[in-house]
Amino acid sequence: MKKNMQLTDAAIAVLKDQQRKAIQQKSLSDEQLELIYLNKWFKIWVPQSLNGLGLDLVGGLSLLKALAYQDGGLAWTVTLCAGANLFVGFIDSEIGRDIFTSKQVCFGGSGQIAGIAEREGKSYRLKGLWKYATGAPHLTHFTLNAYIQADGQQLLDQDGNPLVKSFFVAREFALIHYDWDTFGLEATASHSFSLDNIQVEENQSFLIDASKSTRPELLYQYPFMPFAELTLLVNFMGMYRRFLDLIEKLFVLKSNHGKGEQMESKAAFRKLDEMQQDYTGRENSILELATRSWENLKNKVDNTTLYERIAIESRDFVEIILSNVIKLYPHTGISGAAADNEINILFRNIFTASQHKLLQKNFSWRFLKSMEL
Repeated sequence: MKKNMQLTDAAIAVLKDQQRKAIQQKSLSDEQLELIYLNKWFKIWVPQSLNGLGLDLVGGLSLLKALAYQDGGLAWTVTLCAGANLFVGFIDSEIGRDIFTSKQVCFGGSGQIAGIAEREGKSYRLKGLWKYATGAPHLTHFTLNAYIQADGQQLLDQDGNPLVKSFFVAREFALIHYDWDTFGLEATASHSFSLDNIQVEENQSFLIDASKSTRPELLYQYPFMPFAELTLLVNFMGMYRRFLDLIEKLFVLKSNHGKGEQMESKAAFRKLDEMQQDYTGRENSILELATRSWENLKNKVDNTTLYERIAIESRDFVEIILSNVIKLYPHTGISGAAADNEINILFRNIFTASQHKLLQKNFSWRFLKSMEL
């Protein structure tokens, strides 16, 4: 199995050509979706037996980082939708085989607990409104978390907390609310959706837990928290790497045209070089943690310490990225303020992505269920 997947020149050309179109129409273009389906990017974490890429952790991270370098909005959408398609490892295996052989299958939705599931015998009736369903216009199934009730009364789990279950429903039952209007990641089309007394069977509920996995592949034994941290982080890494490369080109262009004082130019290059070296060190460290944790999982070695380091280093990395982008952005001049300038697009995407709670320094484990999936 390949651990690294390089993008072809033809794929990169499509990504670059379509980026601004997707931003303008606030959703992925038909050409982008065709490329995604052709390359099975929504199915990074779906087994090959179900017509997916079936990549291991390291290979999938490499692909997501490469996509983020070329187009952060598309990469974010692929990451969140592919991450939701990971649920194939936790839903009823027979249903999974029926759904996931389709090349266009795309799960997505919200991890927010925002609705009610009224238990009726062996089925449930779902109602509520959920926010931030990335890729809503092209989802084939919506995922959600809901409080479980019976006869109008909230049920409790064994620890005395409100009982919550995850569900998925076909898109025909969901009403999309076109309310995603942000200054970055516009193409992710992360709209809200609602359900109005939709009946689902027990086998449309699932639990993301290694002990509840319905498939034998190793990926579904990897804990969801570090998986989510790593997959989101590589998006920041790809976008930030591209930002640094464009800033370097800008500095070179300015120096060649004699713009700016010589001493200021040298200081700017020196600061940029420090940031680039810092990026390389952090990138090597986090990818080494990912690789070691994957190998340990294969060899049944305890990963507790590595998962803790992933949690800490990923948040530190994002904090540094945000700080450095803020420091560099003023050097871009008025051209960097133009909405269609790639530096501006990257700036907007990075800071819109930073509003995702998971990689914020003040993130608390109890907020896991309130983040988008």
